[in-house]
Amino acid sequence: MLPDLDTYFAAKRALINQALDQYLPSATTRPAILHEAMRYSVLAESKRLRPIMTLAAAEAVGGSEANAILPAVSLEILHTYTLVHDDLPAIDNDDIRRGQPSSHIKYGEANAIFVGDALLTLVFELLAKTNNPHLITELAQAAGSQGVVGGQVEDLLGQDKAWIDEKKTAGLFAAAIRLGAISGGATTAQLKRLTDYALHFGFAFQAIDDILDHEADESTHERAQTETKAALAALKDCPCQTETLEAIAKYSLNRINTEVHD
Repeated sequence: MLPDLDTYFAAKRALINQALDQYLPSATTRPAILHEAMRYSVLAESKRLRPIMTLAAAEAVGGSEANAILPAVSLEILHTYTLVHDDLPAIDNDDIRRGQPSSHIKYGEANAIFVGDALLTLVFELLAKTNNPHLITELAQAAGSQGVVGGQVEDLLGQDKAWIDEKKTAGLFAAAIRLGAISGGATTAQLKRLTDYALHFGFAFQAIDDILDHEADESTHERAQTETKAALAALKDCPCQTETLEAIAKYSLNRINTEVHD
């Protein structure tokens, strides 16, 4: 039986937001302007889909929420850092993020750069608390020159979109799922199938975003459908509890009909 996703999302989002608030430095900690700006970007209203999927992956392999929350929070902080830097005038030059002025608009370009630097550093400080070096390696590889940052560089150069989508979007979803699965004690077989699911989900997610951003043709609609089907197919062979992840994939595809992209 598929879960009630609205209820599931609300509960997990509340848990993640509470943990983010706990692990971020207070807004009055010196230098206050930096910590205020970090909290401004991270705690802005968000669906928290990626960290929710980290928790869902841990649950799928029989792991505990308690063991997955730090990886989930770390993943979300890293994701926020990428958004802060993406929005900078030298990159995408976006003025609005998550329904509010972007970090560089609110706090200035220099402070926005420092916010991204500080958030990325905090990610690995938090992951170190798990005492699991595999988690640190996973996220470092997903974030680095052959991951998100590499995708950002190729994006600026206008290179191969499929490669960019793999590094910037699909790869980060794969990291989210793998962090949860590893923290939950996944077997090799479980990790492989869940990774396949996450990569296909990520490609579908990007295609759906392109559609919602009115940057798509008919082939993009077909890709969203095909990649979602492939994600679901990967779960059929996974020796784990996949109901929630299945529901999330179907929910994501349904955004085409129900959501105005933000």
